[in-house]
This record gives sequence, C-alpha cells and structure tokens, in this order.
Amino acid sequence: MKKGNLLNQPLSAVVAGLGHTDTVAIVDSGYPIPGNVVRVDLAVRPGIPSLSDVLRTVLEELVVEEYYMASEAEKNSPEMYSKVTNLLGDTKLSTIPHQEFKEKVQKAKAVIRTGEQTFFANVLLVCGVSFGPDGK
Repeated sequence: MKKGNLLNQPLSAVVAGLGHTDTVAIVDSGYPIPGNVVRVDLAVRPGIPSLSDVLRTVLEELVVEEYYMASEAEKNSPEMYSKVTNLLGDTKLSTIPHQEFKEKVQKAKAVIRTGEQTFFANVLLVCGVSFGPDGK
C-alpha cells in the first residue's frame, strides 16, 4: 500500500506523470472542464472534498514554481483566496482575468475537480523541479 497521503490512484498517476513547466488545475465543482484534458473527478457532494484539502495534499507530492488564479478571486472570494495563497506561501502568484485563466486551463495536462462551491475557487499550478542550482 502507498505510504504517503495521496491515496487516489488516478490523481496519484497524474501527479507522478507531470514534468517541469507542465500545468495542472484544481477547480471548483462547477468549473467547465475542457474535453481535451485529463479529468480527475474527486467531487463527492457539495464541499467534499474542499479545494484547500485537495491542494494541501497535492502540494505534499508536487513541486510548484508558479501558480495562477483569477484576478476576480481576491475580491469575490477573499477567504478562499487567502487559503490558497497561504498554502502556496512564497510561490510566485500571477493573477489574470477569469477568461484568460480558462484559456490557460485548455493547455493543462489535467484538471482536478473538487466539491468546492466557492466563486473563483480555481488554481492553475505550474510544475517545478526538485533539483537545480538553487538546491530545490
């Protein structure tokens, strides 16, 4: 049996297959997931699992060098915005209009759907590497 906290097999396989600069989105339950990307549907019921729980678990396994959120998130969902930015700490954040966010997700390797039901509760992670000149 797997030792870490990421137990969902399809999600674990997606994370293991990501490389440097690949992107993966973690989205709310109503997000329009493009048909051309891998879909990992974790939604069970409203709020379960939450976006922050899924993000926290994914971050235990994934190196992230940058992330994107919709610029509308801070104003419309300040509590969620704060949760996401706190979980990602000093990682570079780029805020972009929601429409541009949806365009970037079209090129993601995968979209992870949560049970989250908060406006603009979506994050696009850009994968980094765990080695290099800066010791990461």
